[in-house]
Amino acid sequence: MIETRDLTKKYGDLYALERLTLRLEPGDVYGFIGPNGAGKTTTMRILATLLNPSWGEASVCGYSIYTGSKDIRRCIGYMPDFFGVYDDMKVVEYLEFFAAAYRIKGQERKRKCEQVLELVDLGYKRDALVTSLSRGMTQRLGLARVLLHEPQVLLLDEPASGLDPRARIEMRELLKELRNMKKTILVSSHILPELADICNKIGIIERGKLLFNGDVETAIAQVRQKHIYLVSVGVDRNEEAAKLLSNQPEIETVNVLDDGKTIKVALRQDAEDGSFLPERLIQSGYKLRMFKEEEIDLEDVFMGITKGITN
Repeated sequence: MIETRDLTKKYGDLYALERLTLRLEPGDVYGFIGPNGAGKTTTMRILATLLNPSWGEASVCGYSIYTGSKDIRRCIGYMPDFFGVYDDMKVVEYLEFFAAAYRIKGQERKRKCEQVLELVDLGYKRDALVTSLSRGMTQRLGLARVLLHEPQVLLLDEPASGLDPRARIEMRELLKELRNMKKTILVSSHILPELADICNKIGIIERGKLLFNGDVETAIAQVRQKHIYLVSVGVDRNEEAAKLLSNQPEIETVNVLDDGKTIKVALRQDAEDGSFLPERLIQSGYKLRMFKEEEIDLEDVFMGITKGITN
């Protein structure tokens, strides 16, 4: 659905985007991760045919950005991080205006507007002025607008930017619904937890360079150098258990965390897993209260992959 090859945008001596190569298959939800100024918006504007690259190739839905801009605009929905609204329009009027621009006519236009309002949960605001909406509602209205013509591909640039925690959760749930509708979605963000639950692939970009491109599990495996487990046998016996574990040949380091409630156990790199830990503790007379592998989230992945550049 989306493919780029050596896509580059240069301003003077500055590379806003440098030789970006990626591929999104139908139904992919691709999290485009990077700090502000990394090149995410530049990429989306090029794919939306709003900005010409310096060189390189890109296609969306099989159409080249150089020769098929009209066709691309028919099959995508592009939502920038900030967009204008019309002060004197009601919500439903705003959608009808853009539906008319998409050449949706008559009863079909009315049906489409009501349909997308229901999808983004703004039906109860249909007769409210657009300027009366909160930031979160405005973002959902913007998403409703780009869904009017039922695009196959969605380009969403920082859809949760500036939203409060509740509005971010609502936006995340909406993106999950779009994923269930089999939309191909390229969504950018620098707020990593909001992407963890919805993306099957991620790309990590910094200073215009794509540092990682693949699924989340592969990214975690690349960052995780060793298995780390969190164990607890009770506050009064954690110190004893830590001494016992420190003598095990498969274990590299053992530390009791500052709260005294948890033991952090790091295995040696040649150790396959920590499934032996509960058995040895129980055999030594300890009651196991907690045992789990330490989780690595997207923030850890981002810091691990980009540390060579950010430092």
